[in-house]
Amino acid sequence: MYNVNDAVVYASYGVCVISAIEERDFSGENIEYYILQPVGDKKNTFYVPTSNSALKDKIRSIYSRKEIDDLISMMSDEYCIWIDNDFQRKEEYKKIIENGDRLQLIRLIKTLYEKNIELNKQHKKLRSADEKFLRDAENMIYDEFAYSLSIPREKVVDYIKQHI
Repeated sequence: MYNVNDAVVYASYGVCVISAIEERDFSGENIEYYILQPVGDKKNTFYVPTSNSALKDKIRSIYSRKEIDDLISMMSDEYCIWIDNDFQRKEEYKKIIENGDRLQLIRLIKTLYEKNIELNKQHKKLRSADEKFLRDAENMIYDEFAYSLSIPREKVVDYIKQHI
């Protein structure tokens, strides 16, 4: 159970603050909801029924500084998850983004960084779908890191490089 003012990560939407837990009538019956306000987007609000385990499972506690440092320390040991088949790669990377598992997101970022370097040497670029997966994964990881570490988002890469 989460509380009002808890910072959480909601699915692939990023860092949110639970602004309220209250009953609402959206479909003819009163249901209790977590009301999530994305930190970087004051226009959106998410209503997550506290009784819907599938949606509730998409809410995760935000990582602490120690958990982030532990994750960063494992980065260099992480293996690449490149898949040559475009369709299979797209499906697998889509699952990683939807799941939001931080270790898998780190693997995805590392894989796409390394693949991009390899392609640049051949004067080629990542496919647009791969570029989008990279941006999405970076946004998810960097936003959470920035929030937890109380640093600007643009300083996250420097923080990671200093702690690897």
